[in-house]
Amino acid sequence: MSQPRTRLIPIIELRQQRVGSIRYQNLSIDNPAAAASLCREIVAEQIADAPEEHFVAIALNAKNRPLVFYTVSIGTLTASLVHPREVFRVAIMYNAHALIVAHNHPSGDPTPSREDREITRRLKQAGAILGIELYDHLVIGSDGRYVSLRERGLLV
Repeated sequence: MSQPRTRLIPIIELRQQRVGSIRYQNLSIDNPAAAASLCREIVAEQIADAPEEHFVAIALNAKNRPLVFYTVSIGTLTASLVHPREVFRVAIMYNAHALIVAHNHPSGDPTPSREDREITRRLKQAGAILGIELYDHLVIGSDGRYVSLRERGLLV
């Protein structure tokens, strides 16, 4: 008679590590221009002229005040791998009410691609299930240019 198989199940603690901070003047983000301003302030140096796509997120509380900024993924010259699981992981840990996501286009042209529109649709659906609103998805180009998918009507 064989013995039952056993398996070790890990017991873990999730810990976060602060890698920096920024002083932000506005109390809340209530429009796409304010969201873009915050994204530029936080990530402009990191992603505006990066040779690869960086997909980042800002979790917001119920008053649309920023809770935390985090990088979701760093991709290639023309794409970044993004899955709702990774996008919402930190937002869930911070008990976020809403989320702003942003990514750069290394070409400098912030025109949203078909893939940008598709991931926005998927993130909006996932957020609705989780109870975390996708407030905006910004595509950041060069020279301070950006496109808000909310302003384009793609978050309705």
